[in-house]
Amino acid sequence: MFSVFASARGADDDWILDKAFVENRVLITNDKGFGEKIFRSGAPHKGVVLLRLADETPAAKVKVMSRLLASFSGELEGAYVVATERNVRIAK
Repeated sequence: MFSVFASARGADDDWILDKAFVENRVLITNDKGFGEKIFRSGAPHKGVVLLRLADETPAAKVKVMSRLLASFSGELEGAYVVATERNVRIAK
């Protein structure tokens, strides 16, 4: 696991997306800007999960990610996913 917050705070979004791609990682973020980079700019990625949560506590994030992985783990690679407390939308 790599945490931008812990290891590269302030890093450029392009660098973050490229690092995740090169390391074959799905990026988990709260930043809507990654969707624009993927859909408008065509930036390569291995998958992005955008968390759009009303409750931003770590416990809420873990709950949503656990549900997402239990139900959709096979669909995350190469997808842009928007996950809320109630819904999951997946775009390939």
